[in-house]
Amino acid sequence: MATALITGITGQDGSYLAEHLLDKGYRVVGVVRRSSTTPYERIAHLVDRIELASADLLDQTSLTDVVGDTQPDEIYNLAAQSFVQTSWNQPVLTGEFTALGVTRMLEAMRKAAPKARFYQASSSEQFGKVIETPQRESTPFYPRSPYGVAKVYGHWITVNYRESFNLYAVSGILFNHESPRRGLEFVTRKVTDAVARIKLGKASELRLGNLEARRDWGFAGDYVDAMWRMLQQDEPDDYVIGTGETNSVEQLCAAAFGAVDLDWREYVKQDPKFFRPAEVDLLVADPSKARSQLGWEPKVDFESLVRMMVDADLARHTAR
Repeated sequence: MATALITGITGQDGSYLAEHLLDKGYRVVGVVRRSSTTPYERIAHLVDRIELASADLLDQTSLTDVVGDTQPDEIYNLAAQSFVQTSWNQPVLTGEFTALGVTRMLEAMRKAAPKARFYQASSSEQFGKVIETPQRESTPFYPRSPYGVAKVYGHWITVNYRESFNLYAVSGILFNHESPRRGLEFVTRKVTDAVARIKLGKASELRLGNLEARRDWGFAGDYVDAMWRMLQQDEPDDYVIGTGETNSVEQLCAAAFGAVDLDWREYVKQDPKFFRPAEVDLLVADPSKARSQLGWEPKVDFESLVRMMVDADLARHTAR
């Protein structure tokens, strides 16, 4: 039985990845920060099938200990301060978690389990003010937020450890991937949650920032399969993962409100406070390398994804 160690297991991607690996017969160990509370909502249905180990991306010793104790075959580093807006309010902390945290994980692997295979969660936000469209593995990075900058560091330190220490270390440059488990601070979930509350008479409007921003949105459950596939290859390499299609925030609103037969224009209000200091206007993937080399294809299309999220939020608010 192969052992997988997942940082960020309590997040959206971590929970879907844990399910995916359990289905494949893995022993799954999740890294969690020691806390007086247990925010395990996304993995509540899995806690009797996985192991949890305490460690912190800010503490080298704890990471080296957990890697040494579990001796994983595969390490998935998904933990980060992952919200772009928060990275402007907490830029130093974002750098500690999202940039230096990657170095600490790589150091832990190098010292305690050098034969393991390492996956780093890179991000389309690394492309930022895009140099070319669509974005592929060779597209230069031009990040436009502290989060994007930190992710660029994490990406390049992974490349450096791979090349300097002959480690099996890869980065998946994932474009926006959503689900009913997405945090409420992200625009997709902010929209679908508001749609549910408006439909049920619990809210009357939705305030958003830039409606023209365009993103390549896919389903998180599809994307964790790509992560796993990257670690099954003979040689380590980096891959862009996305759908290759782009939609605007306005189209997101139209799809979400349309799913409950409402006209988004009657409820959505633009609010300057939700605009970013430096906007990223257009992100769209060229996932052809992943399709040809990994055999990976997204299964859930944009309309189905939005409807899935609206339905889940309706069910959640109805149950209250």
